[in-house]
Amino acid sequence: MTVIILTNCPAGLRGFLTRWLMEISPGVFIGGPSTRIREALWDEVQKYADTGRALLAYSTNNEQGFTFETHDHKWHPVDHDGITLIRRPKNQPTIAAATPTTGWSKAAKRRRYGKR
Repeated sequence: MTVIILTNCPAGLRGFLTRWLMEISPGVFIGGPSTRIREALWDEVQKYADTGRALLAYSTNNEQGFTFETHDHKWHPVDHDGITLIRRPKNQPTIAAATPTTGWSKAAKRRRYGKR
């Protein structure tokens, strides 16, 4: 079993893949091509993906029963003791520290000065 997932790739590449695989959802292709055909398809995907992203997952004889490859993804596969895991980049959110306001709040001023 082979699965190829395309994101933001040219329509021509999707049309090319439909010759060999079935498109079950926009950008999601599945099928059972031979290893030689799968490698040729993946080479074409990497060549014509432009600014898009691609993911290839296929069944193989290992502990997990499958393996995968990525193209222009921020998440990368990493081998850890024979098991392939995904390494996600650390996102350092830039949350601006909320500076406390000085003085009294409007509600506190109303309570203090009797204005309701």
